[in-house]
Amino acid sequence: MADAKQQIMDQIRQQQALGNARALVEKLNEHCFERCVPNPGSSLSSGEQTCYTACMEKYMAAWNTVSRQYLTHVQKGSPAAGGGLGSM
Repeated sequence: MADAKQQIMDQIRQQQALGNARALVEKLNEHCFERCVPNPGSSLSSGEQTCYTACMEKYMAAWNTVSRQYLTHVQKGSPAAGGGLGSM
């Protein structure tokens, strides 16, 4: 029984991680494209490519920092991060 429960929990975590990744890619594309390509054409200029790459790298670094901090709070059982479900 515990094995089946763990499998279901793992599957839910994987689905949530996939949804989070999709949301990240959408926001990253939306934010960086709007910022770096003010006048879209048939191709990106060298400056637009450089801007877009730098923007994506910064966005990913920030996402990773926030994710690590969130996971730390959840692992510690912080109620603010949703880890205190036993008190509900």
